[in-house]
Amino acid sequence: MRRVAITGVGVVSALGLNRESFWNALIEGRNGSAPIQSVDRSLLKFQHAAEVRGFDPLQCMTPKEADQVDRFVHLAAAACAEAIADSGRAFEGSQTAIVTGTSCGGKDTEDRSFHELYALSKTRLHPLTIPRIMANAAASYISMRYGIRGPAYTVSTACASSNHAIGQAFHMVRSGMVDAALAGGSEAPFSLGILKAWEAMRVVSPDVCRPFSSGRNGLILAEGAAILAMEPLDAALARGAHIYAEICGFGMSSDASHLTAPSWEGAARCMEMALRDAGMAPQEIGYINAHGTGTPMNDISETRAIRAVFPAPPPVSSTKSMHGHALGAAGALEAVATVLALEHGILPPTMNFLAADPECQLDIVPGTTRQVQIQAALSNSFAFGGLNAVLAFRR
Repeated sequence: MRRVAITGVGVVSALGLNRESFWNALIEGRNGSAPIQSVDRSLLKFQHAAEVRGFDPLQCMTPKEADQVDRFVHLAAAACAEAIADSGRAFEGSQTAIVTGTSCGGKDTEDRSFHELYALSKTRLHPLTIPRIMANAAASYISMRYGIRGPAYTVSTACASSNHAIGQAFHMVRSGMVDAALAGGSEAPFSLGILKAWEAMRVVSPDVCRPFSSGRNGLILAEGAAILAMEPLDAALARGAHIYAEICGFGMSSDASHLTAPSWEGAARCMEMALRDAGMAPQEIGYINAHGTGTPMNDISETRAIRAVFPAPPPVSSTKSMHGHALGAAGALEAVATVLALEHGILPPTMNFLAADPECQLDIVPGTTRQVQIQAALSNSFAFGGLNAVLAFRR
């Protein structure tokens, strides 16, 4: 089996519109959450979210193309264009794969269409409503834009979508099924219908996300996209490519337990699978980018899982405290944060920490970055429905 290198990274998030601004915001501990602008927030019980501000899809596609697809595709297209340019190689042909993750797909289009149909009594919808809504629209757009004729598909496993997408693309490159892959995820969930649905779940914070902290009261919803460009390590070295990190392991499991309540056993099993796939022992891991949603149940469950796998847990941080919870795109944003932490030897912090929770006994890198030359790291994603996906990376 081949070793797999990450040679390109692209990001669009509430922390910035490219990789550099995203990383700078993370190490500065900036909060991407602000009062909601895209929806009338007087109709909502929560007022803050991590929206992508100042984004222009026409920077990466034509006006006609932009009109044909939903905002979640706009975000994915921009992240993908950056990742390809950053990598410095062509991603095309039948030996390249594109795998994207999303939880919602074209929810903004869907919500607007339902409003036109039921509230405005329109009898005819936009002729491209179905293509704009479909979850695979980002993968399809990218395949057509770059002439990618290999495997192209979308994974939708709630908040584990991007990690599942990246992991499956990694396995395809490692096995020799393809010679290169683009993988990640995108999400644009800011329509009234889906925000009201999240409101009904009572898991959204009214102020800020405080992962693993005493006094935490929920997640902050976000939008965004991130794409990783992968190729065989020997090919990357041969062409003198800049290598951010090696992706070396992938684990996935199902809790088979509860629709919304996480199981620490399932999460622990998934981390163990990622380590086994990477051929690494727990003590080799120097950092974990946690799922860390800031909800009472998740953070306790994830702490138990980490402590079950790691007798002496490494530093753990949740970057969701800054970029928010981008649902199906969250894993991709966090994978980028993890590989950049490996490259720069800087651990991003967990922000908004108030006080230690005795049920979350971890070193969560509170408040400020930490300079540590780590050699390997995990990135966790645990989804509603009990679906878990963990990625392993090394320098």
